[in-house]
Amino acid sequence: MATDRHNSEDFTRPVRRIVTGVVVVLLLAVFLFWRIDSPRAERFRAQIVDQVVPSFDWALVPVTKLAGMVENFQSYTRIYEQNQELRRELQQMKAWKEAALQLEQENAKLLDLNKVRLDPKLTFITGVVLADSGSPFRQSVLLNLGARDGIRDGWAATDGLGLVGRVSGVGDSSARVILLTDSNSRVPVAVQPSGQRALLAGDNSSLPPLDFLEEAESVRPGDRVVSSGDGGVLPAGLLVGQVVQGADRRLRVRLAADYERLEFLRVLRAQPGAAIDDPGGLVAPLRAPDTVAAAPASEAADG
Repeated sequence: MATDRHNSEDFTRPVRRIVTGVVVVLLLAVFLFWRIDSPRAERFRAQIVDQVVPSFDWALVPVTKLAGMVENFQSYTRIYEQNQELRRELQQMKAWKEAALQLEQENAKLLDLNKVRLDPKLTFITGVVLADSGSPFRQSVLLNLGARDGIRDGWAATDGLGLVGRVSGVGDSSARVILLTDSNSRVPVAVQPSGQRALLAGDNSSLPPLDFLEEAESVRPGDRVVSSGDGGVLPAGLLVGQVVQGADRRLRVRLAADYERLEFLRVLRAQPGAAIDDPGGLVAPLRAPDTVAAAPASEAADG
């Protein structure tokens, strides 16, 4: 078996050499023929090309398909990049839209503040809410107004819709406003149209209750609630909200102020009234009795 394998290798080796030599000679001949600059050779080459090239269309199909795939991939890449750029622009437009909505809300809030009709005797100053220090036990906001702006404790603060609270703590450049919903807030109010007086007591809920109603049966859900001005702390007539009946069957107030978006607050400057040191000064002084009695006598003598 080993001798047969050795004999076959001795036979195929010269054949491979002969075939390789023939192929090399043919290639050299084709190369030289293709390089010959002769009209006859040129016509022969043209005939060969006309006969061979059309029959190679099937061989060019993979190349054509591959070139199409490359072009499609490049087109897909460009489309993907354009899509990403459009997504980025859309995100920027969303950010601009959000900013525009916020500016629109601020503008509407300021317009509402400008449209609020107040007592001509009351002056005001508008400030921006810097921070919300709301908590389960204390609800208040911080304004960028302070003592340098003339702010004093106890002054009322409103938004464009209704009473928000009162100033409770003033710094040089900031002031704290305690909200009506705070558990420490107590505001005297009047219910319209019945005219019942009550006390709006904050309980850290969005619907503070009405306490100390004189005649609760005279008050109905939907009645208007305004500040009464009792005690002289807050001005009278400021809109507070509307009477509603809570889940506990108590009469509560749905506040008119928008506590979800407290961005600007108007602080009302309450001008103090004239101090009265002598209560008798309000009544016209009476003459002494002897003077009164003497007056008719003298008149009679003259008569």
